[in-house]
Amino acid sequence: MLNSNIDQTDLRILREVQESARISNVDLAEKVGLSPSPCLRRLKRLEDNGVIKGYMTLVDQTVVGLPVNVFVSVALKEQSEAALEEFEQRTRALPQVMECYLMTGTSDYLLRVVTADLAAYERFLKDHLTRIPAIASIQSSFALKQVAYRTALPLADTRSR
Repeated sequence: MLNSNIDQTDLRILREVQESARISNVDLAEKVGLSPSPCLRRLKRLEDNGVIKGYMTLVDQTVVGLPVNVFVSVALKEQSEAALEEFEQRTRALPQVMECYLMTGTSDYLLRVVTADLAAYERFLKDHLTRIPAIASIQSSFALKQVAYRTALPLADTRSR
């Protein structure tokens, strides 16, 4: 559901900054059909309201020597609040864990882990993941090829819905 405080102009701004976070305010204003001052005010409001959470640089993981993506399904021994909190806290501290989701179904969590190679993943398992006491089982699936990867949300024109 679209936040009622976000209008079509805000959506245009969001689409543009998702594609190029380094766009100048003058260029952004021109692309969304505003003058620079109102455009900057809207952008600042989107930031202040937490709609825009931050700006980052996407780094090619293969170029920096981290080509392996492993999807790890984790089942816990119990789903108590303490066990969930401990797992989440320890997982957030591991830089190899790029994403972590609490799931429904047979596994409690799904992680995306990046490593340099299989040996590095084995070390990650032995040194970190298997040392979390709440874990009952771990299943690893290695990605052979990345078919699609997006960081931009599909912000459609809400008038067409």
